[in-house]
Amino acid sequence: VQLQASGGGLVQPGGSLRLSCTVRGSTISINAMGWYRQAPGKQRELVAGIAPDGRTQYADSVKGRFTISTDNAQNMVYLQLSSLKPEDTAVYYCNRGQYVLAYSPGRDWGQGTLVTVSS
Repeated sequence: VQLQASGGGLVQPGGSLRLSCTVRGSTISINAMGWYRQAPGKQRELVAGIAPDGRTQYADSVKGRFTISTDNAQNMVYLQLSSLKPEDTAVYYCNRGQYVLAYSPGRDWGQGTLVTVSS
């Protein structure tokens, strides 16, 4: 399975970005997908996850600001980032995982895309 994240960049506080993850080798309609991020000097953390049935999970720090979605026809996963804050600066990774009561990561990771929030 290959995951390729894109869409990162430099944005001012309060701005928006949409991250995309292209998935090859697996059908996302039957898989749980997630976005993680890792800031410098910090551990990788779950940002958002989505189950095949549409259930979603968000980190408390991004609830109401970020939205995860999928396009099954295109086999793409998206993360809409809004009202960005400097503390959202990180490398963002997409992941194929599992979703039972909550999202848990699998071993398939994309290469990451850098989001920098700064004025």
